[in-house]
Amino acid sequence: MSVIMRPPPGSSISRRGDGDGSVQVHMDDPLKIEGAKVFAVYGKGGIGKSTTSSNLSVAFAKLGKRVLQIGCDPKHDSTFTLTGRMIPTVIDVLDGVGFHSEELRPEDFVVEGRHGVMCVEAGGPPAGTGCGGYVVGQTVKLLKEHHLLEDTDIVIFDVLGDVVCGGFAAPLLHADRGVIVAANDFDSIFAMNRIVAAIKAKSANYGVRLGGVIVNRSKDTDQIQKYNDATGMKMLAHLPDLDVIRRSRLKKATLFDMDSSPEVEGVRAEYLRLAAGLLAGVTPLDATPLKDREIFDLLGYD
Repeated sequence: MSVIMRPPPGSSISRRGDGDGSVQVHMDDPLKIEGAKVFAVYGKGGIGKSTTSSNLSVAFAKLGKRVLQIGCDPKHDSTFTLTGRMIPTVIDVLDGVGFHSEELRPEDFVVEGRHGVMCVEAGGPPAGTGCGGYVVGQTVKLLKEHHLLEDTDIVIFDVLGDVVCGGFAAPLLHADRGVIVAANDFDSIFAMNRIVAAIKAKSANYGVRLGGVIVNRSKDTDQIQKYNDATGMKMLAHLPDLDVIRRSRLKKATLFDMDSSPEVEGVRAEYLRLAAGLLAGVTPLDATPLKDREIFDLLGYD
């Protein structure tokens, strides 16, 4: 029995050098995002990517930029703290019109959140069926059809967990920089290592480059620094493990919408510093991922 791979509209199957033995979906030129800086945020599941992405989006907005955040998770809660609610997903609204995208209006799938950040939730296919890459591709196609990217300075893809298959590596086809969120622990560093490998593979044929790691929910950074020294990674920001960050999500708010305190002001300042650094342009990293055994040896596992 043979399996026929059919690419999503606007793309084609291409045997390119995206990794040994891989068959990846190749994005056609018309779907490229032009004119905006595009960041794809990856990391271990539950590490705080959505909280990081939303606060970073607001920080960019505070610096005067027009920002679009795209959630790429079936959980569709990436923009929850920006909108205060769960917004419809692209895949759901497409399903509602029988996938006749010409029947959709921008307001059907784009919501303006706090501080003017535009919010989109791509959603995902039902469990065990379909491909996340298709959903990302359809989302970008809709945004381009409705000219919603023409007035955008920054696009942030908030990507599901540490899945680095062809589907959920799809945002890397559009991104300028891949940014990883990790804590100062073995599990998230192990996930980061796989994502470093994925970004390195995609950079062989696409414009995406590795930007660095945002250390989140961590008092210390010693384990991250060990990994960085061994691979050539770089720390972009350090966000401590503060209860106010957890409470902000419970309150459906970003840290920029919470009552001020020395703790809150400190984290806001770090996000603003991070946003300004990303705007200025971070030097692309040529980090070399480790083999699994090497990570265990490096971080003290027997």
